[in-house]
Amino acid sequence: MTTLLLVRHADHDLVGKALAGRNRAVGLNEAGGRQAQALARKLSALSPAAVFTSPQPRAEATGCAIATACGMNARCEPALDEIDFGDWTGRTFRELANDPHWQTWVDRRSIARPPNGESLREVQLRIVGCLTGLTAAYPEQTIVLVSHADVLKAALAHYLRSSLDELERFDLAPGSVSIVAAGAGWAQVRLVNGTID
Repeated sequence: MTTLLLVRHADHDLVGKALAGRNRAVGLNEAGGRQAQALARKLSALSPAAVFTSPQPRAEATGCAIATACGMNARCEPALDEIDFGDWTGRTFRELANDPHWQTWVDRRSIARPPNGESLREVQLRIVGCLTGLTAAYPEQTIVLVSHADVLKAALAHYLRSSLDELERFDLAPGSVSIVAAGAGWAQVRLVNGTID
């Protein structure tokens, strides 16, 4: 069995306001830095064998804090990257509310695609493929994977056999941890949206 600690990156200034997407100018804010350090202290007690992170700076900063607390370096894993939101990148949720494609994204993510972006089905295929490969590479170990809310929600939907259309039914807060135990051909979700106080 491999224990997968699925971490949403810590807080930044656009959370709840706009789609940061793959905008590499978005890093952690001051609260996010404190959150990442608290998370690092908590997760280091679990002695992970490796820490993998999305290439986005907010995820890298979170992952590096965790890896440093564990006495190792974080490794960049492109499959953990944020969704490519295409033309929506950087737009506020208020602006997006007037885009007819946005409501399809909110209600029917199984069929939606951001303009010039990536579908959630494609995201799910890449993240699940990554987690399957890392499960095989780290048997009987614990690993940390730092990514983004909808990417991790897509993975959890796969393991829970839930439709991608249902992702708005649960939340993953910044700095939260979800836990999946996985082995060859099976997986069990053991925690969703655990937070560090």
